Amino acid sequence: MKKIRILFKLSTVILAGSLLLCGCAISKDQKVELKPRLVVMTDIGPADVEPDDNESAVRLLSYADRFEIEAICTTIGWNCDPYPTEWAEYLYRVINDYETDVQNLMKRSSQTSFKTLEEENGAQELGYWPSAEYIRSRAVFGSSRAGIDVIGKDNDSQGSELLIKLADEDDPRPIWVTSWGGSNTLAQAIWKVKQTRTPEEVKAFVNKFRIYTITDQDMHYSMRMNRAYSSHKWMREEFKDDLLFVWDESAWLNQNNLGVKNWEQYATYIQGHGQMGKNYPHYKWGVEGDTPSFLNCMPNGLNDPNDPTQVGWGGYHTFGITPDRETYAWTNWQQPQKSISNAYEKKFYPDEFNDFAARMAWADEGKGNTNPVVILNGQKGIGQIIIDGKAGKPITLDASKSFDVEGDNLSFLWWQQLEHGSAVKISNPTASKIEVEIPDNAGSDPIHIICEVHDDGDFNLVSYRRIIIN
Repeated sequence: MKKIRILFKLSTVILAGSLLLCGCAISKDQKVELKPRLVVMTDIGPADVEPDDNESAVRLLSYADRFEIEAICTTIGWNCDPYPTEWAEYLYRVINDYETDVQNLMKRSSQTSFKTLEEENGAQELGYWPSAEYIRSRAVFGSSRAGIDVIGKDNDSQGSELLIKLADEDDPRPIWVTSWGGSNTLAQAIWKVKQTRTPEEVKAFVNKFRIYTITDQDMHYSMRMNRAYSSHKWMREEFKDDLLFVWDESAWLNQNNLGVKNWEQYATYIQGHGQMGKNYPHYKWGVEGDTPSFLNCMPNGLNDPNDPTQVGWGGYHTFGITPDRETYAWTNWQQPQKSISNAYEKKFYPDEFNDFAARMAWADEGKGNTNPVVILNGQKGIGQIIIDGKAGKPITLDASKSFDVEGDNLSFLWWQQLEHGSAVKISNPTASKIEVEIPDNAGSDPIHIICEVHDDGDFNLVSYRRIIIN
């Protein structure tokens, strides 16, 4: 059981003049940033059936220093109901490849050894590369059947039992369930808890989870328009006030399509790099369609995933009616949200690919480029900067102390996420130090400014900080 204390809750609480960490937390005991907690639901299988899950698994493990991988559950998806147990072998193949590559990846942060498995089962600090032994211990079978009708006493799985255990740990960080397949496993865990606990306890249990689904895959592909069949709909109906539910219908499509259009880049910089790259498969339907689910909570300073209106590498979402036209969630299937999300996804795609490519270079060679370090108004880290402003008064934002470990030159770009607050004028948006001119008629909604910093080293890597002006 994890026993850690967190400085403050990861919720909508904002402390003026303080850091609000994006998907991470700070341990009072350890004085370090902790990783976001991540659960994966994958229908991984043979490369001639489900190559994109294999691809996303490689991408995920190349970022194992950024996520606390609490569980990887093999489960049903569009191509498999029931899930063939022998397909889990393909997940273990990626983990075995990671076991080889992590020896080089660890050099990225000068890590020389692994903690004990018992220690790894505790809270992991941001930047720590876990052992392959740890990841294997978190690879379990989830629900083998799809749909709401299978939820009940005969549907328990290793995955649903593990989710209950994770939520009951003494750890206030939210648990992000990322659905590359269906989320029947989470629905089963909630159902079981509902049978034995009080309404207040069930509410507290559900509150621990966030879910990001790549469309709705709790059914066979041929049934995909039968929304009532899915256990996802049940979760949105029964726990609409307690479960943060993101239903993406934009980022995954762009990830697929842009990957196909840019496949030559994958063939050049991903395939054949490191052991994971050697087994990175050619696409069939699209490239890494499931990857946006964890890019959404990537701790890179760009967004707080607990607020889906903050655009990040996993897209942009607003709360509204879902494609089932009955339930509500954070989604982007309708206009204008779909076009807004689409534009951001295309903007970020080169940087998120380059970031991946740089990591695969490390996996291959044990050396390479790392991301710039952004220091904004004297504050280091990835936390959001909260500033009190006043209409008609300029605000100075200074990132001139930012640096690059390899000594690369830095370039700056400041921009406003216009979906938040009144439009402002940014003086000289490519300088390291700027003024934000807040108009006299600015409304009361917070203004969101992004500081985007690139280096000029290999792959021109990027880092971000988000500034929220109240």
